[in-house]
Amino acid sequence: MTTTLQDCRALDAQDRLAPLREHFTLPPGVIYLDGNSLGVAPKATAARVADVVTREWGADLIQSWNTASWFDLPQRLGNQLAPLIGAGPNEVVCTDSTSINLYKVLSAALNIAREDSPARRRIVSERSNFPTDLYIAEGLCKERGLELVLVEPQDIATALTSDVAVLMLTHVNYRTGAMHDMAAITAAAHAAGILCVWDLAHSAGAVPVDLHAAGADFEEWRASKSADFAVGCGYKYLNGGPGAPAFEWVHPRHASRPGLKFMQPLSGWWGHATPFAFTPDYQPAPGITRYLCGTQPIISLSALQ
Repeated sequence: MTTTLQDCRALDAQDRLAPLREHFTLPPGVIYLDGNSLGVAPKATAARVADVVTREWGADLIQSWNTASWFDLPQRLGNQLAPLIGAGPNEVVCTDSTSINLYKVLSAALNIAREDSPARRRIVSERSNFPTDLYIAEGLCKERGLELVLVEPQDIATALTSDVAVLMLTHVNYRTGAMHDMAAITAAAHAAGILCVWDLAHSAGAVPVDLHAAGADFEEWRASKSADFAVGCGYKYLNGGPGAPAFEWVHPRHASRPGLKFMQPLSGWWGHATPFAFTPDYQPAPGITRYLCGTQPIISLSALQ
């Protein structure tokens, strides 16, 4: 069967997503398929960033921390993003880079897993995972005297042994496009008492993601498909611009777990319970807000918005 140009145009005309192309800036005649490295610019972005620079920053100055709601922008963007990744309200923040966020959530996951079972001394990941994820995990393992175990995709199930603390995987492989069955793998890891950290950099905004899956509570955790921690970037399929802020999600059962040892290690002032009290000691904010660190990049966040 021969497919003609006319056939292709007819299919395009029937595609319910075709009108979305008009929301983006693309050079004439360009078909862009490289969103896994950099999403195209939405037409609304230039006007939004210009307004932030000329009015919110240029005219309103320091007032904009309040009048333009700059201060809670990471949480507001997190709530906008949450439905795309199957998260609930007030469970996501947009902040920092994927690598920094991974360091935060992986550190917290290790603290939680090893408090419950000190014999768990391994992080398991896929050998072909995106390199920065492996570098962050390798650094944490060296820092804590742990072991990073790299396996092929077909060997993940057999690697979920009793000495594993955390399984760290990227949902969609950046080279091959292969996509893991997140719910099934998470359930298998939980059955073995292992926490799961997922990188959604190549899936958020491109394919359906459901972090909560079965939505089990803590008592049902071992049988649940609900992930524990997730990170992802904002500049690929979320079209936030080059180097756009990333995001992080923490399941509510972990986010407000009491005790500083279970927190992410970058305890900056933005994640303080009362940041403008300027106390010398750190008191964590409730929930996902404690996963923020320092002053936020408002212009970049606004482009992502």
